[in-house]
Amino acid sequence: MFSFLGIYVLHRDVAVYSGSVIDVFARLGVSEEAVRSTLARMAKRNLLTRHRDGRKVYFGLTPHAVEVLEDGRRRVWETGAVNRDWDGTWTVVGFSIPDSRRSTRHDLRSRLVWHGFGLLQSGVWIAPGAKDVTGVLASLDLGDHVTVLTARASTPTEAADLVGKAFDVEQIAARHRAFLSQWDVPRPLPGAPDDLARQLLLHTDWLQLVRQDPHLPAELLPVDWPAIQAERTFQTLAQRYELPAAALAAAVLDTLAV
Repeated sequence: MFSFLGIYVLHRDVAVYSGSVIDVFARLGVSEEAVRSTLARMAKRNLLTRHRDGRKVYFGLTPHAVEVLEDGRRRVWETGAVNRDWDGTWTVVGFSIPDSRRSTRHDLRSRLVWHGFGLLQSGVWIAPGAKDVTGVLASLDLGDHVTVLTARASTPTEAADLVGKAFDVEQIAARHRAFLSQWDVPRPLPGAPDDLARQLLLHTDWLQLVRQDPHLPAELLPVDWPAIQAERTFQTLAQRYELPAAALAAAVLDTLAV
């Protein structure tokens, strides 16, 4: 759903009719019930707004949804698969949150992973580069429970050792190889009904991949790091599907100016 909204609703000043969203997702084998449930859940979470036109219900984006989708767009199109501009610094976040705030601790860990942090040791997380984590921490009301530093590795610690300790490099590489095995083939997803379905599946797979990728420095990774080929494959296919998918979407989607 995030891939669909990012491609066909973000920055278009429209809301989209729920029935036409159901028609799009039917191409992917998603049931009407599942689509309606997802739309309702996203509205409840302040990601979608409802607009009525007669008996039809249209869904548009809230400012919060625009923020979330913009972050995804930047990750997909601007950040890149590998950090080629690393300056040797690390952002360090240390915290000690009491058990009475276990849910807050879980939220913080999830946000840190989303922003490219890895667990170095108990209560200490690191990410390459100087990161502004103000937004990550703002709504959690952590006070003195958290410390944020910018640091460099010093002897006897090597930067490559930090990568090995805080990040599961082999698992990250395996995810990129899995993406390549699915998409870097002569005819990806031959069972998909059309290029609109392929486009949404491609963007979803890639977005899930970059969401989990900490964007590690290229100089600390193997020369055959599969993320580079995976990114090239995504960009090539995204361009290939763009125009035919847009034509199919235009024929299916019923939109309302908002």
